Amino acid sequence: MKIESVDFFYLSMSEVLDIGDGSQDSTLVRVRGGGLEGWGECEASPLPTIASYVCPMSHSACKPVKWAVEGMPLNRVEDIYQITRRVHENCFDLLQSDHTLSGIDIALWDLFGKYAQEPVYKLIGYNKAFPKLPYASQLFGDTPELTFEKAKASRHAGYKAVKFGWGPIGKAGAKTDGDHFRAAREGLGNDLYLMIDIGTVWNEDSDTARQRLDSLKEVNTYWLEEPFANMALGPYKALSVAKPNVPLAAGEGCNNYVQAAAMLDFAGLKYIQIDTGRIGGITSAKRAADHAVRKNITYVNHTFTSHLALSASIQPYAGLEKDIICEYPVEPKSLALDITLNKILPDADGMVRVPDQPGLGMEIDKSRLMEYLVNVEIKVRDEVIYRTPDLLS
Repeated sequence: MKIESVDFFYLSMSEVLDIGDGSQDSTLVRVRGGGLEGWGECEASPLPTIASYVCPMSHSACKPVKWAVEGMPLNRVEDIYQITRRVHENCFDLLQSDHTLSGIDIALWDLFGKYAQEPVYKLIGYNKAFPKLPYASQLFGDTPELTFEKAKASRHAGYKAVKFGWGPIGKAGAKTDGDHFRAAREGLGNDLYLMIDIGTVWNEDSDTARQRLDSLKEVNTYWLEEPFANMALGPYKALSVAKPNVPLAAGEGCNNYVQAAAMLDFAGLKYIQIDTGRIGGITSAKRAADHAVRKNITYVNHTFTSHLALSASIQPYAGLEKDIICEYPVEPKSLALDITLNKILPDADGMVRVPDQPGLGMEIDKSRLMEYLVNVEIKVRDEVIYRTPDLLS
């Protein structure tokens, strides 16, 4: 089998709002070979992602991503690793390349899993997939009162762990943040895990972060997520040893394995959060998971979009029995929900399990996605180098 075609689809809600919600549009990737097709999703702006796949070569280290992918063999696991190496060797000056590779890599694993009749987690080296505890991942309310109501709703829905992030948090002073933290805890009660996500608002300002530690400790925060920008190693490390101690989580912004390794080695994290749609796909995410095991740091998936992305995000640590925390989006836009016909739902024990079907185990709802499809044409010197493919073919 060889890679016969790689297709990109720009999907979007009719209105995209200026909020921290990545489920409002999507870059969906379809890879075909051997009479089969695999699907992946990039966590990146669709147009730059598509452009990086088809753009003209600038020089030997700035080739379009398609140069390293199309026509390549896909008969063994090593062939997928080889494609990752080819992209890194030939596209490393094309800064969007790992985002673009992410969706392709996910689709390759899905395709090869269908070819080999095995779920992805087995192909990457695990014998068994362990259940994960989903945390209801959502935005803070605009007011503490709304945060309280959202927390209470999550508790009534049966979630045992809840994360609030973004929205107004970190922007209006320590007192307002503390009011939101307490409202979340009051709505959840004392027996549920509560995670807090700052959404990188403080950039590299560890002094501002320290001002929240008392209120975070007061509500028994399970972790403080992304107080600083990705790769702000110094501020992360300084906050990790500050008192009172609050465990730190980060890593979703890592665009490649090297960045993830640096965060694991030097940031003082207790939890590393990796997005397969950003880091280069399942291949690079599994490397990060293996590194986290060596460092005794808990691996957590990051995802805030579709159930296709959710399945891909769980694969790299599906076989890690002790790393059970799983991000689970509970407020995605209709686009994200409509990408797949089937869903990964909590069971009677409140746990989620990665599908055991071949590949990622997810079925794309092509006809439903037609209402979100954005038709795009890219021309260079009057030659069309990209036109939206036929989604239904």
